[in-house]
Amino acid sequence: MIAMSSVVLFVAALVAPSLPSAAAPPAQPAAPLPAPASATSTLAPPSPREVLEVPPALRALVEERVILPTRDPAQRLKLLVSLLFSADGLALHYDADANGTITETWQSRRVNCLTFSLLFSTLASQAGIEARLQEVGQVLSWYQDDAAIYNIGHVNVGIRAAGRSGTVDLDSDVLYDQRGPQPIDQDRVMAHLYNNRGAVLLTAGDLAGAERYFRLALALDPRFTPGLNNLGVVLARTGDDAGADAAWQRALSLQPRNAAALSNASAFHQRRGDSARAAVLARALEQARRHDPFHQYLLGLQAERSGNDALAVASYKRAIRLHPGAHQFHFGLARVEFNLGHLARAERELERAQALGADPEKRRYQAKLDSLQRLQRRHPLRDATPTPTRL
Repeated sequence: MIAMSSVVLFVAALVAPSLPSAAAPPAQPAAPLPAPASATSTLAPPSPREVLEVPPALRALVEERVILPTRDPAQRLKLLVSLLFSADGLALHYDADANGTITETWQSRRVNCLTFSLLFSTLASQAGIEARLQEVGQVLSWYQDDAAIYNIGHVNVGIRAAGRSGTVDLDSDVLYDQRGPQPIDQDRVMAHLYNNRGAVLLTAGDLAGAERYFRLALALDPRFTPGLNNLGVVLARTGDDAGADAAWQRALSLQPRNAAALSNASAFHQRRGDSARAAVLARALEQARRHDPFHQYLLGLQAERSGNDALAVASYKRAIRLHPGAHQFHFGLARVEFNLGHLARAERELERAQALGADPEKRRYQAKLDSLQRLQRRHPLRDATPTPTRL
């Protein structure tokens, strides 16, 4: 299991992205660059200063398109969003492997969560907008690619302009853990970037290059558990069993319920024939999952898709007990209750989901509530009768 950071654009509480109507030609980079180090380990890793360096042409573009037209920070924020995403601006698009420097991002116009946040926060600061990078320890996003399972962390940007605070995020529907976004310093940000580059190299089979990046991440932030977990993966694959065990032990000393480290360490000891140690870690992993609302929600989704409504209800309810503020959990429970014919219960959970959701979700849930209430008016006794129609 490999830990990475992702971001996916949502400007909350301050301004929504808007595209200009002007048809000016897109801003063009000066010249092509070599392939970013995220794609090869033959290039020397960039220093933090090199990562954050803004090309003169991009700095001039921000001056022209964002700073000079207005002194109002809120308007500058809107102009900056437009510059980054409009067709006559940078026209950024998402690429999960785009772990480049700001200069490489300017050249390629590709961003992932982390590199977008680095770019946005740096340019916002140039424009006099108070911006800070934020980390979410866990979001509801896992995916599998060949033999690797990725556990996705999350980075976004906290902003303050004209006395109002907000968040710039690439995903309006991302589900944060209960702590929510927390400010992080530059060393932590660079640790995320080096870790992401290392994860790309690890997936490509470049173990030496991956190890170099993971060690760079840990040199900046020795308590960075994703880097420790990933270093353990590399060392196990290169035959350094003692080093791998030490890396996972260190990760678990910092985060005893870190599911990635528990899973990797348990499988590692099982392969080595230490069944007793593997069993201890497997039990700890099971306990961690029982207390992880995201895992319980995923169990609910799996059960719902397989038609096991009873297990889906139990899993969604457990997720809600662990994290009652997640509108997605209540909506999941509403779907299954509706499928079981429990219309009053489905309505109750939809109302809770609507109360917790942001504006786009509120409208979506209101439309479903309206449909459900019309159905109840037509069939007032349906609450105990299963219905084949899904919400």
